[in-house]
Amino acid sequence: MNNQLILLCFVVLGIISCGRQERPEVDFEVWGNYWFQGKAEISSYDLVQYRYGEAREGEAVLIFVTEDFSRKRQVKLDRPNEAGRDKLSVLKMNQTRDFLTGIYPYHMMLSAFTPTKEAGFGVKFNLTSQEWCGHTFTQLNLKSRQDYKGKLYSYFEEEGDQDFSVSALIEDDIWNLIRINPNQVPVGNVKVLPSLIFQRFSHREFKAEEAFIRMVDISRDRSRMELTYSSGERVVHIDFEKDFPFQIMGWEEIFIKDGQKEITSAKRKGIKQIDYWKRNSLEDEFLRKELQLKY
Repeated sequence: MNNQLILLCFVVLGIISCGRQERPEVDFEVWGNYWFQGKAEISSYDLVQYRYGEAREGEAVLIFVTEDFSRKRQVKLDRPNEAGRDKLSVLKMNQTRDFLTGIYPYHMMLSAFTPTKEAGFGVKFNLTSQEWCGHTFTQLNLKSRQDYKGKLYSYFEEEGDQDFSVSALIEDDIWNLIRINPNQVPVGNVKVLPSLIFQRFSHREFKAEEAFIRMVDISRDRSRMELTYSSGERVVHIDFEKDFPFQIMGWEEIFIKDGQKEITSAKRKGIKQIDYWKRNSLEDEFLRKELQLKY
């Protein structure tokens, strides 16, 4: 009996360890020297955002930073040193988009949380969108390998407050996977849930779609992730540097609507590594000029 119990313990430990395998083909010594130094990477972009059939000039910001996350609650840990096995290291991306539609502004923020060293996909995604008509909040939480439970809170009657489920690669996860290492992005035919930003603009249901992903070289030092949905309606390009830390130089979203091509694009204009959460005094506002921030 004792031998059987010992064997059972080894099996359980094996299952646990298999569930927490390290990402393959990533040099985490080099990776950690960049990402685990207590700073965030902030990049600013000139944005052209299509909305209501017209191209709007605006601004986007990408903020990448590592955090200690709770596996169970899927929130940032206040006391990570006391969390034990509940602690999960994640790479967080906050993406903001600000632009005007006529007299009124749009303010959008997308967050994605993806395990750093542990193999796997994003554990949480959420989007807030504010404009003068009202605001909405969407959140996805990982329940198993690629199974997500989601909630939408909206001021639109037709959408209302709703729960939904989806099993797919989340398009918004691709940004973090590129930053960890482009080889972590699945290529070929993949089931993908379109970006929460696209869903907000299109008001479509949260449904996975067939898509094809590939990586292509676009210059000596840059590569491009190409995501093409099988419907033929939408293509997404993310351009990044070939060498670590794989900085994102810009992106493009092509959407065919009523036979017309709408192209949303962003081009990088500034970048800085900084502990921005400590730079909150009036005298720190000069840092915004260094990033060429307008909004």
